[in-house]
Amino acid sequence: MALPNIFTSKISNQVISRINTLTPTTQPVWGKMNVAQMLAHSSVMYEMVYDNKHPKPNFVMRFVLKTFIKNVVVSEKPYKRNSQTAPAFIINDTRVFEDEKQRLIDFVSKTKELGESDFKGKESHSFGILSITEWNNMFYKHLDHHLTQFGV
Repeated sequence: MALPNIFTSKISNQVISRINTLTPTTQPVWGKMNVAQMLAHSSVMYEMVYDNKHPKPNFVMRFVLKTFIKNVVVSEKPYKRNSQTAPAFIINDTRVFEDEKQRLIDFVSKTKELGESDFKGKESHSFGILSITEWNNMFYKHLDHHLTQFGV
């Protein structure tokens, strides 16, 4: 079963529409993050693509990530609820809902505008070179997981 293509206008607009239904008081169906933290958490994967904000893992950690974690992240199999989160993705501080919402929408829009061709043969921060399908699965699955977590 192929996941919806986040690089298309149709799917990215659906994801943005789901993000836009969130409010500062939207409560999670499961998990500990509040909605602003979830939005910030969801932006981390895009920061790793577009910003030089997160240090790349060292050789040993990169080997572990590629060997044991990559398939969980880039496959079509949905994430389990309350799965362990990588340290870079843990958001414990207070975030401004509207700022985080707009930042995530901007990342989704930028990814759609660049298109899948921009990701062909592109190296990920943690997993090495990914196929377009793997990039799509990583982006879409993570967003869908957390939007579902908040009931949208």
